Amino acid sequence: MSGRTVALIGPMGAGKTSVGRRLARHLDRPFIDTDQVIAAEHGAIPQLFDTVGEGAFRVIERDVVQRELRLGAVVALGGGAVLDESTRIALADCTVVLLTVTEQAVVARLAGGRRPLLTEGIASWRRIAAERDPIYRALADVTVDTSRRPMTTIAAELAAQLQEASA
Repeated sequence: MSGRTVALIGPMGAGKTSVGRRLARHLDRPFIDTDQVIAAEHGAIPQLFDTVGEGAFRVIERDVVQRELRLGAVVALGGGAVLDESTRIALADCTVVLLTVTEQAVVARLAGGRRPLLTEGIASWRRIAAERDPIYRALADVTVDTSRRPMTTIAAELAAQLQEASA
């Protein structure tokens, strides 16, 4: 792993930001959340979807992800970032960690948030997660379920696993 970027992928609500922030501290690396970068540079993601549409958003997302993956950091990608072929190619140079979550666990995590693609609530999440799952699994070097354990524990165990693998 040494200086390789660690990229966190997975469905909405899997804990990419929560685990990523903690993992970066364990690995003594910067943490980058590409959704936060997009929001800082272009405005809130729900409003971007409303004003420019999903297609234009995906172009912005692709450009941000490709730029941030080069930094040797821990990078949390938005759930749909892997839909872009050039992003999938760029992930080949990273250690890719897939975070998974059960439908039951994600219900509480997504409550009250505004996610542009979740127009039908958990039914939308279920459909999107199922569509993207084969892509996530094909890209993953490591898969970790975040449904039932504290994010702090998950990050510490993942850091130890990644450090051991690079030794």
